[in-house]
Amino acid sequence: MSNYKTIHGITVKDYTTDPDNPVEGQVWYDTTNKVLQYEIPNITTAWRTTTSLNTARYAAGDQIGDVSSGMVAGGSPALANAENWNGSSWTEVNDLNTGRGSLTGTGLYTAGLMYGGYVGGESALTELWNGSAFSEVADLNTARYGGGGGGTQTAAILSGGNQVDETELWNGSAWTETADMNRGKRNQKGSGTSTANVVFGGYFNPGATYGTNETELWNGTSWTEVNNLNSGRYTHGGANDTSTSTLCFGGSTPPNVNGTDKTEEWNGSSWTETSDLNAARFGIAGIGTTANCLSIGGSLPGYTTQTEEWSKTVQVGAWSTSGSLNTARGLLGGAGSFTAALAFGGDTGSISALTENYNGSSWTEVNDLNTARAIGGSAGATNTAALMISGGFPPNFANVESWNGTSWTEIADVNTARRSGGGCGTSTAALYFGGIASGNEGDTESWNGSAWTEVNDLNAARRDISSLGTYTLALCSGGNQAPPTASALNETWNGTSWTEINNLNTGALGRKGSGLETGGIVFGGEASPGKLAVTEDWNGTSFTEVSDLNTARMKMGPSTVTGFTSGLAFGGEDATAVSSATEEWSQGKTAKTVDTD
Repeated sequence: MSNYKTIHGITVKDYTTDPDNPVEGQVWYDTTNKVLQYEIPNITTAWRTTTSLNTARYAAGDQIGDVSSGMVAGGSPALANAENWNGSSWTEVNDLNTGRGSLTGTGLYTAGLMYGGYVGGESALTELWNGSAFSEVADLNTARYGGGGGGTQTAAILSGGNQVDETELWNGSAWTETADMNRGKRNQKGSGTSTANVVFGGYFNPGATYGTNETELWNGTSWTEVNNLNSGRYTHGGANDTSTSTLCFGGSTPPNVNGTDKTEEWNGSSWTETSDLNAARFGIAGIGTTANCLSIGGSLPGYTTQTEEWSKTVQVGAWSTSGSLNTARGLLGGAGSFTAALAFGGDTGSISALTENYNGSSWTEVNDLNTARAIGGSAGATNTAALMISGGFPPNFANVESWNGTSWTEIADVNTARRSGGGCGTSTAALYFGGIASGNEGDTESWNGSAWTEVNDLNAARRDISSLGTYTLALCSGGNQAPPTASALNETWNGTSWTEINNLNTGALGRKGSGLETGGIVFGGEASPGKLAVTEDWNGTSFTEVSDLNTARMKMGPSTVTGFTSGLAFGGEDATAVSSATEEWSQGKTAKTVDTD
């Protein structure tokens, strides 16, 4: 008989408690509880902001394709423009023949259908999409807008719309009227096929009911009322999945003029509230399934290009408290990893030169900086090789110091003295950007181990920014722009220039980052009305809000080169004073007992 060692080449180790840092898939024997355990990811459901549309739109035609290849077309006011989603970005493609809003779509990106809509009145138009262009085909029997859809390019359904109760079925060449809905309504959503469909939400009876929570189920012959949504709404988004599995998100819920951020999931018999959208919106388009879906455009109010991606498999982590700094301070520098970090400089009530070394559980004071300072840039992959770059309080300093594991040495100055900039990289290959000199700066300087060279500026000059990555692949997030404002802007550095990319979910200044441009975390900061505990993980494309810090604060010291799986936050300024608190971030994993029956 095969055993674990034969299959995997190693034996199962015994532990009296769980291992200190188990890895995903690790198996061990708990001798205290006499059970076999293994490590699995801890996952949750969440919306993540992703690449925005090229054209802001409200009530676009949607539900064609999925999150790897889909499209939206039209929208108010009478747009004909269409855009294709390739899994990471939007590209304009051939327009509708007739621009209109509140139209219904279904099918695949290679074979889709758009029908109905509003263009100065109700429309009966049907347009077929072949993957490259739209062509007009047979009209609906009843002109309408805001109906529920579903099905394929050759077998589709349209239910309700413009407060009519008629249902029509498409057979690939013509529409046929069939059994009516129980109640006529518009601006609803449908999910499923032409023979098994669910329709939810909508608007009916002007002046009496706004945003119904009604849900109706189609069995191919007739409609049946089933369990309602928890929150009535209309002009909401939905997944185009099945009649037994779909999503409802956002929508208009007067008198709330900003719409709602609520998301609900349908399991075939009832609706359950789940993770909210990052931005409350109405007039949203949707593409995808219950497992993976996009919410697109809409109004905040004000037409928007915002796109968010839904996933049921986002891995989450958590912060845990660790040994405190010996000296509480804010505006300090940090380097290293979550098991071997360095804290230096800062503000204790006066400018400090103090340096402390972290061994994974506690801090020890070591040799001071040569020049006491605060709010400088930091770089360094370990606690034995780091840089303190520029800084001040004011005055601003141009000088840079290098740490060799024992002491600090002054090295070549930066070209522009400034404070509150972002730093990343190592002691021999670093990047310093942004900050404040006479005003907000966009300057970027690159370090090659012997000299600083000015390179291309940030697109948006700012200070008090979050930074992470290397000198060839970096991220600059948030900060304070002029006039003073907490920014959500995000830019990536490719070794040559900066490019604006998907924003933070929460704009803030004084946030800190840990990790690489391909994956890291940004945490803390300040935005009206106070200090933040918010943590966002970056997957190389977009941010998702995850577990908060235990203590809300700004201008901390971070570990610099760990990532979204681990990190360290120390010091900073909380609601009342400078802090000595240290917290460790670890990606969420759960030990599970093996079923040995």
